[in-house]
Amino acid sequence: MDDGSQRDYLTHPRGGFGILWKMKNKLILAIDGPAAAGKSTVAKLVAKKLNITYIDTGAMYRAFTLFVMQKGIDPQRQQACEALIPQVKILLAPTGEVFLNGQDVSKDIRDPKVSAQVSYIASYKTIRLALVDLQRHMAGNQSVVMDGRDIGTYVLPEANIKIFQIASVETRAVRRYEENLSKGIACTLESVEEDLRHRDYIDSHRDFAPLKPAVDSILIDTSFMTVNEVVERILDIVQKKVGSIHA
Repeated sequence: MDDGSQRDYLTHPRGGFGILWKMKNKLILAIDGPAAAGKSTVAKLVAKKLNITYIDTGAMYRAFTLFVMQKGIDPQRQQACEALIPQVKILLAPTGEVFLNGQDVSKDIRDPKVSAQVSYIASYKTIRLALVDLQRHMAGNQSVVMDGRDIGTYVLPEANIKIFQIASVETRAVRRYEENLSKGIACTLESVEEDLRHRDYIDSHRDFAPLKPAVDSILIDTSFMTVNEVVERILDIVQKKVGSIHA
């Protein structure tokens, strides 16, 4: 008879979703993909459904980029940017806010000017190593949903489930454009699409930990899917991969 002593409760009943039973190991869900593929939106909702921690690695690179820009340093000057590492302290609050050296920069890091430069910062090996250490520390021994570019291939290669989430650049541009407008960020659709194409190239061609799907990742093309459809698809994958979900 199962007295519950061997259960590792990853989730508690919330919103009617239920419990993942008898997981021997923690659940690590990695969601990778190009910019504006909807990773963060989906990852947040999946983590909420599973009642586990969500870690937005992209926000960390954006925060570092913002600090570089605040210092008046050209983000394409690699050595100058890397020299700032000791001065940067990034905190991701459980409620979603992003803090840079004690200041809430949650909105500032979404500025198009930051978006246009973040791929340079993310391509620098020394900065990536520093932030990867922080990301792994944040994950610790808990169950997490983590999204980014190299989570399944480099940051957390031991992830139980690896998702590579894509969408056409045109679809991603429309999504990011509408998101920016909803946040009061001025931009044009053309400039957003141009920025995404540029970021795709930098992310996929950098020497260290480039954007690419892990060999054991599951590809999800969200071009013609709603956010809820993507979330349900991933939850279905979790159920089939790691155990039963009881309502």
